[in-house]
Amino acid sequence: MSLDSRNLSDRASSVLIVPFGSYGTLGPTVAEFPPGESGLPGVSYLKAHFIQVLPKAKLIERQRRMVSSMRMKELVQMIRRAVDPDAPWPER
Repeated sequence: MSLDSRNLSDRASSVLIVPFGSYGTLGPTVAEFPPGESGLPGVSYLKAHFIQVLPKAKLIERQRRMVSSMRMKELVQMIRRAVDPDAPWPER
């Protein structure tokens, strides 16, 4: 989730991550990703309520994942909903 400038900087020792899981329930802070979009073999669920700081030293291999700007905006809104009780969420 970090900006590329942070990810690529030698001065930043950590990155911001939002973990994926193989199961989940869609909701204000959970999004479903089809296999082609996540790079994983099956459907996965991004869980924005688990945003974390991860030291770059813990990364095994640097893999760049391209997420569309529309999807990135959706993920940012999910993170906002995880910390802001007044953040909007369109009920489905």
